[in-house]
Parts: sequence; structure tokens; C-alpha cells
Amino acid sequence: MSTIGTLQCVVLDCPDPRALARFYATVLGGEVNRPDGRWALDESWATLHLDAGSVLCFQEMADYRPPTWPEPSRPQQLHLDVEVPDLDEAERAVLEAGATLLDTGTPGQSWRVYADPAGHPFCLVRHA
Repeated sequence: MSTIGTLQCVVLDCPDPRALARFYATVLGGEVNRPDGRWALDESWATLHLDAGSVLCFQEMADYRPPTWPEPSRPQQLHLDVEVPDLDEAERAVLEAGATLLDTGTPGQSWRVYADPAGHPFCLVRHA
């Protein structure tokens, strides 16, 4: 089967693109706002080029309203799963970087849910 195209990036709406790009750089590594001819970088747009080649982009929304996970009035619509070797250590690091814990799950569960500084849910998932 042939494909129509390839994924260029994942774009997250937020109130402060550079701040959210820096948050995800702390969590995932990579380079914030690396020059790239595909995008114009300005106050309303930031990028994060990850070491594995993926790109996250952050787009300013003046009237941004974060998801209200798990309450469905403003659903999460999209979330990232971040694989980590140690949930407790990763949790300390993302909370220090500005995340908010949303759900610790049940004891022994292999994932936990957080919100980034703009309110987007993301999960830390223990490496199997």
C-alpha cells in the first residue's frame, strides 16, 4: 500500500509557544527553535527538533483553553506518551520542569498522567 505523505510534525496550541517548547525540551531533549526552512519562527510559533528526528511545534492561541481531562467538556483531543525507565524519577523531573500531576493511577500501574504548563495531558509510561 502506498502512502499519501509523511508526518512532518505534531502541533500543540498553547498560550506561550517558546515556554512550552522549553518544557518539552526538558522532558524529551532536543533543540528549541533550530533554524528550519519549513517554518518561520516568531513569537507565535516555536519548534522542538528531537534527536530521533521528530518535530514538535507550538502555536500560540490567544484564547487558548486547556483540556479538562478527564472531565469531557474540553477533551484532551491529543496527548503524548513519554517512555521512561523509572516513573518516580521521571515524575520528579517533570514536576520540577512545570508539569502538574493529574492521575497517579493505581499501585503498580505502568503509567501516570500529567499536564504540561499549558494544560495538555501527557503520560509517563514505564519502559517494559
